[in-house]
Amino acid sequence: MFNGVFDATIIKRACDKGYVEIVLHNIRDYAPGKHRVTDDTPYGGGGGMIMKPEPIFNAVEAILNIDIPNEGYQSLRSQGYPPIILLTPQGRLLKQPLAQKLVAPHERLLLICGRYEGVDERVRRYLATDEISIGDYVLSGGEIAAMALVDALTRLIPGVLGDEAATAKDSHSGGLLEHPHYTRPAEYRGHGIPDILLSGHHAKQEIWRRRQSLARTLARRPDLLEQAELNEEDRAYLESLNQPPPEEDNHSNH
Repeated sequence: MFNGVFDATIIKRACDKGYVEIVLHNIRDYAPGKHRVTDDTPYGGGGGMIMKPEPIFNAVEAILNIDIPNEGYQSLRSQGYPPIILLTPQGRLLKQPLAQKLVAPHERLLLICGRYEGVDERVRRYLATDEISIGDYVLSGGEIAAMALVDALTRLIPGVLGDEAATAKDSHSGGLLEHPHYTRPAEYRGHGIPDILLSGHHAKQEIWRRRQSLARTLARRPDLLEQAELNEEDRAYLESLNQPPPEEDNHSNH
């Protein structure tokens, strides 16, 4: 499932240039027994199958070359072992600030992809150090969520995008949605582009981009503005957008 995503575009170039290394591990390879069983029915009944704890613990111990104590993997964190992230709809929501926090201090991350009805609770309590969700919906497994997380993190690694300022301009990076973009031709099917973008006045263009970003965020994701990085000019402009239109003159000539 991962090869198509990780073998193309930005992630592939990042791997080729040595900015990031991605290693895939099949949980089934670490399952005990002849049939390499990785799931079983839940105790107490209920629908669906549950991922067994043994293969997941075995995988982590083999990958990190450690023995996990009974009190759990978290007790080893002070020794410099990497975070272990479980991809699950019950986790905290992946947002740009969280992605930035994961990239900055950590050279290595382990991602566990949930499957079926979920994973044995002992994986959550004694192995995973974090749980992350990519949205309030349910996928068939955590693989797609892991791909999204890897892509989001890879973009933030210095040098990957070439332009060091590129990620700072992305949607959500400063708490705002990105402004509209246009490219050639200047007119297409009768639709032109804003005159300001053809003016060559860079300072005014920067103001236009900022205001477009503010207006778009207010219209589409006003919730983001509560945590956005805003200055006094931004606040004044947003206030002007919230002003009701002037009342029409109700007087008429008879």
